[in-house]
Amino acid sequence: MIQIFNTLTRQKEDFIPLHKGQVNMYVCGPTVYNYIHIGNARSVVAFDTIRRYFEYKGYQVKYVSNFTDVDDKMINEAAKEGITVPELGNRFINAYFEDTKPLNVERATLNPRATENISDIVDFVADLVDKGFAYESAGDVYYRARKFPNYTQLVHESLDDLENGASDRVDDGDNAKKEDPIDFALWKAAKPGEISWQSPWGLGRPGWHIECSVMSTKYLGDTFDIHGGGQDLIFPHHTNEIAQSEAHTGKKFARYWMHNGFVTVGDENEKMSKSLGNFVTLHEMNQREDPQAVRFFMATTQYRRPIQYTSGNLQDAKNNLARLQTTFNNLNYRMSDAKDGQDEAIEAQAKQQQVAFETAMDDDFNVQNGIAAVYELAKLINVYLNESTVAETTLVNLKTLLSTLLSVFGIELTDEETADEEIQALIDERLAARKNKDFQRSDDIRDELKARGIILEDTPQGTRWRKETND
Repeated sequence: MIQIFNTLTRQKEDFIPLHKGQVNMYVCGPTVYNYIHIGNARSVVAFDTIRRYFEYKGYQVKYVSNFTDVDDKMINEAAKEGITVPELGNRFINAYFEDTKPLNVERATLNPRATENISDIVDFVADLVDKGFAYESAGDVYYRARKFPNYTQLVHESLDDLENGASDRVDDGDNAKKEDPIDFALWKAAKPGEISWQSPWGLGRPGWHIECSVMSTKYLGDTFDIHGGGQDLIFPHHTNEIAQSEAHTGKKFARYWMHNGFVTVGDENEKMSKSLGNFVTLHEMNQREDPQAVRFFMATTQYRRPIQYTSGNLQDAKNNLARLQTTFNNLNYRMSDAKDGQDEAIEAQAKQQQVAFETAMDDDFNVQNGIAAVYELAKLINVYLNESTVAETTLVNLKTLLSTLLSVFGIELTDEETADEEIQALIDERLAARKNKDFQRSDDIRDELKARGIILEDTPQGTRWRKETND
């Protein structure tokens, strides 16, 4: 059984879905005013990997991840560029899909936008006002945080500490409108020239927190299985989501809360963020690095742990991925001389590594132990491939298992290209030179191919080639 560390209870719990065989999960998406950086991408990859493991285990997953396409940052950036907020949003929503596709991120079942759900947001806020959980003040609408029982249940801090923190995040103008500094905005009155929608409180736009409450419950129901996002969203965003959602529905909101760790940079492991200016966009990263290596780098660290972004750590991921690709290529190469039949003892050993993989992943998606099992599987495969005879059915089954387990990490190994006539002719010439003891010509051919990025490997089964990787 899968166990999940629930931020709400701060302990691992057996995952029991509301509906047998079905997982309903909501993951907070980006505010689309710029390209996402790799800190944002970490959350995308972490929860895509979690989703993939649920699917590997046979669950049907309904995965909803939103776009915040109206807020202060978007309004300011659109004004700066002299375009509309929707134009800005469309540009970076398209960029999000273009940048995450090379990382093999599965499309969400739904990607709702805040601006597509304004009427639902207005109705939701109006209900909170009617119930006394919210109040209007000079065109804004605020939520009465103290009115909600156990408001601090997710953050596990005292209300006084949260109040002190809240006073640092708002200006005096906002505080003047509030009954209490801890209260938060559900609806914001529009300033002249800003994008706005009509509401019972005048022209305005939604607050950030209310968007996710409306879209998650609209598409997944009043109560759903998993709500995910970065650790920085625990407070205030997810704390406020619980308060406003449960006040509105009278039901438990999300049953399991999952939060991924940050991407850190530098010797002091500083969190990567746009506000600190220490970020690298995924758009830039995809242009200078192999996106599959970036995916592998992120997907093979357990989601709750921080990822330290360094060139050395990224290079380690590249090297490990290249070794797995070589194993895959070796499997393909030995297909040509494999015998009919099956080696059940080898497949039984491979099954043990699959069990080890599942045991690790069932333990709160421990991908580090999971990928260790995959490495052991690759080691087993490489030893078997060095045998003088191998069984075709076993090779097919080993290849399928290796591919299946790596697909949980979002990694798709590619079938090696067939050598073109020119390369094969040089390989054949080298073999002939070696047979004739013309070792100088043999070495010259090896050096010529190496200069072209082709590495030759002499094996008991013959000479094969592969493209050089940037180690």
